[in-house]
Amino acid sequence: MWLLIAGLLVLSTGALLSLVCSRFPRLASVWGGGSAMVGSVLALAAAVQVLATGQVVRLTLPWPVPLGRLALEMDPLSAAFLLPIACVVAVAALYGLGYWHASRAPTALGRGWFFFNLLAASMMLVVSARNGLLFLVCWESMSLASFFLVLTDHDQAAVRRAGWIYLTAMHLGTACLFLLFLLLGRESGSLDFEQFVCPSGLSSAVFLLAVIGFGTKAGMIPLHVWLPEAHPAAPSHVSAVMSGVMIKTGIYGLLRTVTFLSDVPSWWGWTLVSIGVVSGILGVLFALAQHDLKRLLAYHSVENIGIIALGLGVGLLGLAYRLPAMALLGFIGALLHVLNHALFKSLLFLGAGAVQHSAGTRDIDRLGGLWKKMPVTGATFLVGACAISGLPPLNGFVSELLIYAGVLTSLADPCVLGGRISVPLCVFVVGGLALIGGLAVACFTKAFGCIFLGEPRSEEAAHGHEVGACMRAAMLVLAVACAAVGLTAPLWPLVYYPVLQCLVPAGFPDSKAGLDLAWKMLAFVCGVCWLGLVAAGLLAGLRHRLLVQRPVDHGPTWDCGYLAPTARMQYTAASFASPLLLLFRLLLRPRVHVHPPLGPFPDRASFASHTPDVFHDLLFQPVFSALAWGASKLRWLQNGRIQLYVLYIAVTILVLFIWKLG
Repeated sequence: MWLLIAGLLVLSTGALLSLVCSRFPRLASVWGGGSAMVGSVLALAAAVQVLATGQVVRLTLPWPVPLGRLALEMDPLSAAFLLPIACVVAVAALYGLGYWHASRAPTALGRGWFFFNLLAASMMLVVSARNGLLFLVCWESMSLASFFLVLTDHDQAAVRRAGWIYLTAMHLGTACLFLLFLLLGRESGSLDFEQFVCPSGLSSAVFLLAVIGFGTKAGMIPLHVWLPEAHPAAPSHVSAVMSGVMIKTGIYGLLRTVTFLSDVPSWWGWTLVSIGVVSGILGVLFALAQHDLKRLLAYHSVENIGIIALGLGVGLLGLAYRLPAMALLGFIGALLHVLNHALFKSLLFLGAGAVQHSAGTRDIDRLGGLWKKMPVTGATFLVGACAISGLPPLNGFVSELLIYAGVLTSLADPCVLGGRISVPLCVFVVGGLALIGGLAVACFTKAFGCIFLGEPRSEEAAHGHEVGACMRAAMLVLAVACAAVGLTAPLWPLVYYPVLQCLVPAGFPDSKAGLDLAWKMLAFVCGVCWLGLVAAGLLAGLRHRLLVQRPVDHGPTWDCGYLAPTARMQYTAASFASPLLLLFRLLLRPRVHVHPPLGPFPDRASFASHTPDVFHDLLFQPVFSALAWGASKLRWLQNGRIQLYVLYIAVTILVLFIWKLG
């Protein structure tokens, strides 16, 4: 625990010093970025220690706040989430040293690093807090720090709009969390997690509040509307932290809430499986329709949260039906995908930031041909694209394979589930995961091909260049991590097995058989991948040896007789994706604006397509508009007189006091 405390102190000290040194941008960057990396390494060491030993470490101090103590604890479940938080924050800080120094105004650097370190410290405290009030304070600090980071470029109207949507969504989710902890605290007489007792009659209400409150932070459909607005608005390394690890605190909160509840009915698992399939499929479809690179990646966060929710649903169904192998494979697949998504999604956002930094645009249809100018960025982006598509031997494949295996184990024990449950479950989950994976491959084929291959489509892309050393190093670290997790796949079920002890209730059957199945399956797949890599290396060496004494000429790719291909001969992102979007047009409702050529000698024609978020337009926009209208009618209450505000507080306290006495 002291390693985590030391990391938090380093982060807090660096945040304050970077704010104090705002007038000296280089010094502010050194304090902010350096402390973020050092503090994250200390927290990473604490997480590795707990996962390696399985021990639970805690720190409890008295404080004057009622209903509990200042309680911090690190168990394997907390460590499983602290691990990706620390890794991504450290790498993003390294990237930020180059990214912010080249793009930020000097006076904004200190403020930016202050909120960056505050966000990192708040996330670490969220996963280690063991008191409801402390948890909510850290949760709100995390939301406010990320809100100010989203508003880094607040001079743009679109950024201010994104910040407003984000703040509104976060507080709607937090309202559900207040109700959740009020229910648990009322029954227990304390807000300490270890004192929580939830009667069976309240379990379903608590679970639903957790799904709404924490699902808003995680970005589950239809609670995702803030995510495609906030992530593109934030600086790229902040987007990497928000998408890679901050939204996972919602997954952590949901899992931690499940540990407070004794009985797990099967409909909880079916609920999460349904949310997962819907979020995964719609998330990747909306991503496929995007022209903005960071908005595309933001929707892929919705997709991968869907995969995680699907794995959690399989795990809960394993608990409900008392199938140990199904529970183990579902939970470990979901938890490992938390780590995997943190690595490859952070890598992709950093790559998107490098593209924007180099070419000055995120519009996919204005890019192209950047591989020759940005080979490191292109190679690392390709690794991230293959990983998020679930292709072996990279890490995304491993966690999805465990979820596949988890649901297929239900067929091995038909006496427990029966064919009327196990077969539809397998068809629903396996079919959903397969469709998500196929659409993800199509989406990143579009993204990578239109950005890095072919000819430049604009002057900005034609003048692109490779980014600085800090930014390249950060992307290389994450790319190596994606490959390392995939090539050491058999070890990860063993690493995450202690986490399962925090999730299964007492008396649940032993799941060693499921652990052996996971190890054997991943060992076989990993062995095949290693053999493939060795064979590829031998073939490359043989080719080099055969050609070393021969002249090798390089020329352009055969182009059907065209001597000078141009960007007008290439697929655009919209044209590449349009056949798939037409198949799902009833769900996506794309809007197409066509001005065809008219007359015998037309002078102009145009085509444009746009796919709005139907949940935002049909569900949340009317709600937000109604809230704004209601708030405008109450504006007379805010007249700027402090004495009236004090009177409001006094009247509220008096009413609550009378209500309590009654």
